[in-house]
Amino acid sequence: MEMSAEGLLREARAGDTAAFGALVREHQSKVRAFLWRLTRGDTALADDLAQETFFEAWRKIAQYRGDGSFGGWLCGIAWSRFLMDRRKRKEEPTEDIDQTASFDPQPGSAAKLDLERAMARLAPAESAALTLCYALGHSHGEAAEILNLPLGTVKSHVLRGREKLQAMLETRS
Repeated sequence: MEMSAEGLLREARAGDTAAFGALVREHQSKVRAFLWRLTRGDTALADDLAQETFFEAWRKIAQYRGDGSFGGWLCGIAWSRFLMDRRKRKEEPTEDIDQTASFDPQPGSAAKLDLERAMARLAPAESAALTLCYALGHSHGEAAEILNLPLGTVKSHVLRGREKLQAMLETRS
């Protein structure tokens, strides 16, 4: 018999590592995809940050109260780990398009390749907001909670990011 998500969460909060492992398996692809975009396709770094995310989630599982989705809570931890890693590496935050960003996503259609390259040129907050809202299906409000940003700021990041993507993709056509 398979346990529900609520049951897995209840068991994980009680210290059941197998239940937490099932939650990890259920959410790892979304967390890794989110981090992969944020790290501009650096698979090794995204995997390292995902592992740190799940270790931190295990340490803090008792703090999860179910106010938002568990996947959203994990993405919030992932965003925090990403920002901490950037500070540790002393990377300057960028708010403008990084014209020098190089990015080589997994093989796929030309349109997908163009989109991934364009996403890699966005500011991290824009990429995060777009990924959360469009690729992972979170509402603007959920994305604001995950990124710990005001709702208006997230909406602005989504709007500016979409406009930049559209401009970049139109110049490729």
